[in-house]
Amino acid sequence: MLNTSEHESVIQVCHLNHWYGSGETRSQTLFDNSLEICCGEVVFLTGPSGSGKTTLLTLIGSLRTVQDGSLKVLGEELREISQPAAINVRKNIGFIFQAHNLFESMSAFQNVRMATDLIGMPRAESRPKIEHLLSRLGLADRIYAKPRFLSGGQKQRVAIARGLIHGPRIVLADEPTAALDEQSGRDVVSLFREMADRDGCTIVMVTHDNRILDVADRIINMVGGIIKNDSVLRQTENICSFLRKTSLFSDLTPRTLTDLASNMETREYSTGEKIVTQGDEGREFFMIAQGRVEITRIREGRPETINQLGTGEYFGEVALLKGQRRNATVIASEPTTCYVLDYDKFRQVLDASDSFTSELRKAVFERV
Repeated sequence: MLNTSEHESVIQVCHLNHWYGSGETRSQTLFDNSLEICCGEVVFLTGPSGSGKTTLLTLIGSLRTVQDGSLKVLGEELREISQPAAINVRKNIGFIFQAHNLFESMSAFQNVRMATDLIGMPRAESRPKIEHLLSRLGLADRIYAKPRFLSGGQKQRVAIARGLIHGPRIVLADEPTAALDEQSGRDVVSLFREMADRDGCTIVMVTHDNRILDVADRIINMVGGIIKNDSVLRQTENICSFLRKTSLFSDLTPRTLTDLASNMETREYSTGEKIVTQGDEGREFFMIAQGRVEITRIREGRPETINQLGTGEYFGEVALLKGQRRNATVIASEPTTCYVLDYDKFRQVLDASDSFTSELRKAVFERV
């Protein structure tokens, strides 16, 4: 049973290696890569040609045999997987590759319908879905045209529709926008984004197209068969947006804000859970991403509510500079998500920015 829920990992790569050839011609193309991708994420793989992006994509799709390391997709371990189990995994994946491989004797509609026929979707059900999807991709007037009457970009859009029509849980796409103009490429990745947000579909896409990077949740850069950088873009963007709205960080440069955001972790708190306790050592700054907290202070032996904070508000900033113990207790008054920056990571950013110290000290001491 292939089962996942929101925020659960659907792809888990652990110490994955891969080689091509044998004997003296054997050449390693992937080197000890580890990666985790969650349900509903849009992930772009970037990097120079020959860096292993397509190899990784085809391994995830169970189109190549896992040789060394672990690779789990939708809970199934692909190393030494049986053929029936591999077929079951592939049924949940939509494949879109650079070579569109359309059947020349079939119309665009018929090429897409092959995918719905393979999963047993009744044709009366599949017809309106196919027509709608092809129209959404700008092919309303070419639905029944055969490939020889389609441009390269139109053929690619047919191939994209074929990969998406069965409602896959994962889409693996290799340069799907390479043959498309800017607007057509934007339409395709907007559709990917919609599928991720609405249906929890996970998108993993190899691309060199800088025009569409804003759609991604993460950009993973590969060089020489190694994952060199994995940027969680949407979370970083959300944190930066929060930081800009606070007097504490509003004057910082975009680079410094991004450095801060990338060093903050997300924590979840249930109703009634203590986030910080009065008297504890203060080494963390908290920003409320969602929810509400109640701030209490012990006075004359009794807890007294002194403030309530909600989404976008923050606490604990003075502790980062002064190292003071907590002068109050903070409790989640409802399920609450916080972005948290600890002192050590804060210092790393502080030491890397010439202007950060003076900017931050001024903001803090004006507030307290």
